[in-house]
Amino acid sequence: MIPIDKFSNYIEENWQYFIEELKEFVSIPSISTLPAHKGDVLKTAQWLKQYFHKMNFHRVEIIDNGGHPFVFAEYKPDNPLLTLLIYGHYDVQPVDPENEWDTKPFQPTIKGDCMYGRGVSDMKAQLLAQMFATRAWLENNPLPIHLKYIIEGEEEIGSPTMQDFLMKYNDLLQADVAINCDAGVFAPEIPSITYGLRGLAYFELELKGPKQDLHSGLYGGTIRNPIHVLCELIAKMHDENAKVTLPHFYEHVKPLTDEERALLSHIPHSDEEWKNIVGITELYGEAGYTTIERIGARPTLEVNGIIGGFTGEGAKTVLPSKARVKISMRLVPDQEPEKIEEYLREFLQQNCPREIEWRLSLHSCSPPAVMNLKSPYMQSAINALTKEFGRTPLFRREGGSVPVVAWLQKILGLDSIMLGFALPDDGIHGPNEHQNLSLLKKGVHVYYRFYKELLNTK
Repeated sequence: MIPIDKFSNYIEENWQYFIEELKEFVSIPSISTLPAHKGDVLKTAQWLKQYFHKMNFHRVEIIDNGGHPFVFAEYKPDNPLLTLLIYGHYDVQPVDPENEWDTKPFQPTIKGDCMYGRGVSDMKAQLLAQMFATRAWLENNPLPIHLKYIIEGEEEIGSPTMQDFLMKYNDLLQADVAINCDAGVFAPEIPSITYGLRGLAYFELELKGPKQDLHSGLYGGTIRNPIHVLCELIAKMHDENAKVTLPHFYEHVKPLTDEERALLSHIPHSDEEWKNIVGITELYGEAGYTTIERIGARPTLEVNGIIGGFTGEGAKTVLPSKARVKISMRLVPDQEPEKIEEYLREFLQQNCPREIEWRLSLHSCSPPAVMNLKSPYMQSAINALTKEFGRTPLFRREGGSVPVVAWLQKILGLDSIMLGFALPDDGIHGPNEHQNLSLLKKGVHVYYRFYKELLNTK
């Protein structure tokens, strides 16, 4: 087993080389949502393929599954002690608004202790740091762990082909546990582990009244206005205690245990600071829960946008024919996205006036996921973080959704260890995205320690 001092020396000696590789990786504009960048997405997959070849992996291939390609890479030693499936994504978000960037999004720039560029924090630096730790180990000592990497190019567009990929290649992807590098920590000196992720159900609702837009003076007051009805429906979706009023909505929500509430209470959080960050004077949310509990452990229903009627400059006295709303619901165990659609339809049948037609579309959905905090693999991650940071990690349930985590549980029966080193203020998905490089180097050491801890369990 490679000693920590030898590993550290290797990292120091090769750190600048790694930085140049990271710059090269980030400079490829692998924007998955824009058709004009389809070639760049493929180029990034090919870049990763070459990187794995340089690491002397036994099997490396680009797999076409109907969308942007997957990269699969495998290192298979003789008599491995366990099998680890490592997940990442190489696609990135668009850069708009580009005029708010202080640097060129695809010309990675180091300012102070951070590298700036689109996708550097989410998640090219996280992925390459893990691969760098693997390379450092393999170049200094055999690693008796069977490694399988799956790296997708569609995470930023909802991973539309991931479920099919996992089912089609179920046998190929079998492992003991998964590691997901698409994660972060609270602060450079405060390690953390995300052990829960909310699911998502995203809908679009359209209401239709008259057959066409009408003059509001001639017809107003005689027929239902779809925008009025839409506002009434939205208002009815929550009660005075901020609880969602859809029938059966909370029926399968797994309550927080006292142990979990105690874990979450250790998270450094200030409601006053939260208010300052978002620029409001009062917080709002489901009664009986803390802000941290509301963020990651309770379900929500939010309106994301309303469209209808005349919205241009000046005045137009129109009574609109249609109104639309986009609604997202964040879900927790054991809520099922498919059931949530049934509950929303039941709500609309009960509350929408008969003279208004409605049409509901489900745009995307993913189930929630909670990991086993007491597994030996999770303990290995806890030990690795503790030894590198000098303190035990905090535990949190993330408010956002990472669909692949739940799908790995459901399809492959695998828990995921969320190990990444992004920071809350890295600006992911926005202008001036950046990655703290000192923290990233610490992360490389954590990945090394994680391998070592896994081997100590065998």
